[in-house]
Amino acid sequence: MWELIALSNKHPRVNILTPGPGVGGHCIAVDPWFIVSAAPEETPIIRAARAVNEQKPDFVLQKIKAAAARLRGPVIACLGLSYKADIDDLRESPALHIVEALAKEQIGELLVVEPNLAQLPVGLADTPQVRLAELRDALAQADIVVLLVDHRQFKRIDRELLKPKIVIDTRGVWR
Repeated sequence: MWELIALSNKHPRVNILTPGPGVGGHCIAVDPWFIVSAAPEETPIIRAARAVNEQKPDFVLQKIKAAAARLRGPVIACLGLSYKADIDDLRESPALHIVEALAKEQIGELLVVEPNLAQLPVGLADTPQVRLAELRDALAQADIVVLLVDHRQFKRIDRELLKPKIVIDTRGVWR
């Protein structure tokens, strides 16, 4: 899929966006439902697109849970919490939803790396198995590395550090 998108985007008038763990933010994640509500018969494609995007966090969560089930006491580095790269905004963030679900289900120790935040949001800050970590420490300690947001810092990670890890790259950065 990643190769196909990259090849297609070589055309000067094509710009296929790369998929990720879902759609977040204050407008794209919410506003289409206003349109669907106002004109339900005329918006089946919008409804279908939003339904697919709303399932993505759970799809990613299942991949992480399957990887964690192979280990005893997994340490999972979750890279990114914001709804898109290089910002600190958590509104409707699919990455945040995924980390909250992992914490709630107590899947393992969660090392959250979010370079744009100084502290974890309230719901995660009080969860004992979740802690905010520096990138270097998280990569050193993790059994599983999950790229949830393609922040510029994560794009520069030395791939050699990832070789012994189970890697789930939801953004196609390390393909």
